[in-house]
Amino acid sequence: MYLTMKAHTTDMTTGDPVRHIILFSLPALVGNIFQQVYNLADSIIVGRFVGPDALAAVGSSASITFLFFALCNGIGSGGGIIVSQYYGAKDDANVRKCIVNTGFIMLLVPLLVGTIAYISAPSLLRILSTPDDILPSGAMYIRYMAIGLLFVSLYNYLASMLRALGDSKSPLYFLILSTILNVFLDVILVYNFRMGIKGAAIATIISQFTATVTCAVYARRVNEYFKLKKSDFTITSDMSYRIIRLGVPMSLQFALISVSGMAVQRVVNSYGTVVIAAFTATNRIEQLIHQPFTTLGASIATYTGQNYGARKNDRVYSGYIKSLIIMLVLSAGMILLMQFLGGTITSLFVTDENVIRLGAMGLRITSWFYPALGLIYVIRGVLTGVGDAFFALFNGIVEVIGRFTLPLLMTKYMGMGETGIWVSAGVVWVLSGVTAWYRYYTTLRKQIRP
Repeated sequence: MYLTMKAHTTDMTTGDPVRHIILFSLPALVGNIFQQVYNLADSIIVGRFVGPDALAAVGSSASITFLFFALCNGIGSGGGIIVSQYYGAKDDANVRKCIVNTGFIMLLVPLLVGTIAYISAPSLLRILSTPDDILPSGAMYIRYMAIGLLFVSLYNYLASMLRALGDSKSPLYFLILSTILNVFLDVILVYNFRMGIKGAAIATIISQFTATVTCAVYARRVNEYFKLKKSDFTITSDMSYRIIRLGVPMSLQFALISVSGMAVQRVVNSYGTVVIAAFTATNRIEQLIHQPFTTLGASIATYTGQNYGARKNDRVYSGYIKSLIIMLVLSAGMILLMQFLGGTITSLFVTDENVIRLGAMGLRITSWFYPALGLIYVIRGVLTGVGDAFFALFNGIVEVIGRFTLPLLMTKYMGMGETGIWVSAGVVWVLSGVTAWYRYYTTLRKQIRP
């Protein structure tokens, strides 16, 4: 029986596609930006109050911590897509079953991955040729993030489930609360108590725990699908297999991207602390730049999942085309922002003029490639929404190949020096974007185009 209480869900199988995509994207965008403020707060406060070496230590660990986050969060994303398809098909029993089975998996995976991360932190930093003067601080930061991995994973699982049901607003409220708490604790622990990187890590863990608990309590109280009975808590092999079948390739894709980021970090580390600090600053800024594209991709994935589950392929195609138009408008605005204000934005992180100059240059270079970056997210969202598990993994492989080869090729063998770090990032986006379009064109275009 289809649930009648829909105050905290949205049916995207009827109505204007653009309206659904934008209204769904806006709260998710604000939420993702606030989530990135975790990292920004750590980087700005550490960079300005502790120094460039501390910022470099946090930056040197970024690709490693992202790797372990990615291994966990892909499962939650895969479960969310399956929930959206069942929701679009009006299959309430399987919606509940998927929520339970995904939650069980998301309890086990971060415990295993977090243990591995804690133990292997110093070894991984040595593999990346991390300078000895920042390696201990970087390892400590990774270990604290490993402790908080369970909370990050569970929050992202809850957010994925709610968004799959068309509710992108509820996770936002608790993320705002926890982000404000994170910034407050950063200032107290890093600036007032002089705890350095350790203080920033502890502030992040407390904030992530807060987001997870408050979101779980709220979902249980207001969303009918989370008001689970004892009989709902059944782990089934068929549902778990579906979740793993879609989620694991997504996890591997994210993990491969992270591994490729580690390859880039190794090249960056060879240029010393100033370049590491500039690259860290631009990375943090571009994490924000990714957010409009990320939320657009997540919106079109949920929209596609619901309409594909309802067998409304004409609406899938319409949503895809209109999402491309939205992406191009966003890209144009962000290119202008980075071309004219890149230096000002970089100066938020550090006061060192050399770092600011290098960071501004990097942002001006990569901004020209934003349309290719946006194309990746839009097409990935459509393909993920229809359950294309293979593409996520294949696209990750393409990015790994590009990031392993192009930074070294451009910096060392083409004579670009440190500039090649940022040029190679843009070229990788182009390669991934073309690959995504080719996958869509050859596997899905004929199926959904009217």
